[in-house]
Amino acid sequence: MGIESEVPESGGGIRRRNCVCTKDDFLPEESFKSWRNYANALRQTPTRLIERALTRSNDEAELEAKSRSHHEMKKTLTWWDLIWFGMGAVIGAGIFVLTGLEASQDAGPAVVLSYAVSGLSALLSVFCYTEFAVEIPVAGGSFAYLRVELGDFVAFIAAGNILLEYVIGGAAVARSWTSYFATLLNFKPEKFLITAHGLTKGYNQLDPIAVAVCFIICIIAIRSTKGSSRLNYVASIIHIVVIVFIIICGLIKADTKNYTPFTPFGARGIFKASAVLFFAYVGFDAVSTMAEETKDPARDIPIGLVGSMVITTTVYCLLAITLCLMQPYQSIDPHAPFSVAFKAVGWSWAQYIVAAGALKGMTSVLLVGAVGQARYLTHIARTHMMPPWFSYVDEQTGTPVNATAVMMSATAVIAFFTKLEILSNLLSISTLFIFMLVALALLVRRYYVSGVTTNANRNKLIICLLLILGSSIATAAYWGLSEKGWIAYCFTLPIWLSATAGICIFIPQARNPKLWGVPLVPWLPSLSIAINIFLLGSIDKDSFIRFAGWTSLLFGVTFLATCFI
Repeated sequence: MGIESEVPESGGGIRRRNCVCTKDDFLPEESFKSWRNYANALRQTPTRLIERALTRSNDEAELEAKSRSHHEMKKTLTWWDLIWFGMGAVIGAGIFVLTGLEASQDAGPAVVLSYAVSGLSALLSVFCYTEFAVEIPVAGGSFAYLRVELGDFVAFIAAGNILLEYVIGGAAVARSWTSYFATLLNFKPEKFLITAHGLTKGYNQLDPIAVAVCFIICIIAIRSTKGSSRLNYVASIIHIVVIVFIIICGLIKADTKNYTPFTPFGARGIFKASAVLFFAYVGFDAVSTMAEETKDPARDIPIGLVGSMVITTTVYCLLAITLCLMQPYQSIDPHAPFSVAFKAVGWSWAQYIVAAGALKGMTSVLLVGAVGQARYLTHIARTHMMPPWFSYVDEQTGTPVNATAVMMSATAVIAFFTKLEILSNLLSISTLFIFMLVALALLVRRYYVSGVTTNANRNKLIICLLLILGSSIATAAYWGLSEKGWIAYCFTLPIWLSATAGICIFIPQARNPKLWGVPLVPWLPSLSIAINIFLLGSIDKDSFIRFAGWTSLLFGVTFLATCFI
């Protein structure tokens, strides 16, 4: 923060130097100008709540919002950058830590099927994101898409969960970074954690190294997006080399006896693991936030997003197979599974290569996450749902400096206190919730355009969407509550099928994509909704309680914001 100075220009104008913060940077609305305005805003609260619940943005408004950042982000990225950003964003703590945790506790060798299910869900979501990113190439990602199709209210609730997703995801990866760093130095994974006996269990293992890593990543992300891309590119190449090493050398030491029994925890264990392992795919949506910095969004974004997800899913399944062939699932270490597996089969030297590769991968995940989360916050601030101070883009670096610093600071604080298992479950809920909303928004975008869609078709669409959501929720709830029942599926699945077919047969599409469109609409986004909700039904109760608490807080913030904004 600088000091304001005004220097006369030769033409008699005023030139402003350095960066200053004023009240308008944080509270720009008329409601904050005087006490009378406060009172007037409070009286209008009921009307404002109704408007906020019903108001939708449009493509042009989201694109025009870029001007509120003072300077434009630089268009420097191609599909090649996006593929490496996509892999860098995803291949990290999930595969190198959670694979061991879920294989040993929930899925056994069938953890490969868990990765396949999560990968299918993620790929369906990737298609939905891609159409939006091509049509609305702004830094806001899913927040902008939801604001256009589902309205300000849903977008704000989603925005809070998006930011939570990134903070928690970054914190989880930062803590995993510490575990593999300890392994690289031949210590136990928990070596560098400090126990604070006065804090609650799960929050009493303090991690100062994670804080330091977050700080370094923050500096890199602030300096340059293209520079971050190059660093991620180099780190990801090294990472892929290490992954190939793990697969080849791991299969050399494979023992097929370790694959028996293949499904020790049954189908329920596979889907429970899949819900948690969805964490391993979190991050690809960060690539969609880079649409504003992409040279040719219509070509580069589909190739970058879909290509990186296909490669990532393939790599995950191969790594899961390799790990479970190297060790019996009961012996897999939940903290640093691949390093310990090589040590167990007599190749102690290989654990250092694995640890170094894992560190490279997690560094990439942190870097891409820092870039993506800052761009989400930047666009949210452009709409004044957050203080405009967060939307500032630096003229020299072309990056959102304030948003990056604040988000990485929050990530560091969470990483300092919170255990990985708590973070991964809560993260999966937020992510699946957002992906479900984006798929729902895509159906609304294709089948409802104000002034084009007739009232009759609008009502049909609403009924079909409610049936899709209701049947999906009922299926997930029945799965979570009934361990052996099957009768309810005979009703819920045909209802989902009929509702989706109803959209396909009876409701004409009101909008066709201009540049690139999701195939098999409405089936693909409807299936995405169903799978995301089903996986939510496999997550533990405590995580839902935390999620409900956070969402309730967002409702409160929404109400207060509505009073004055």
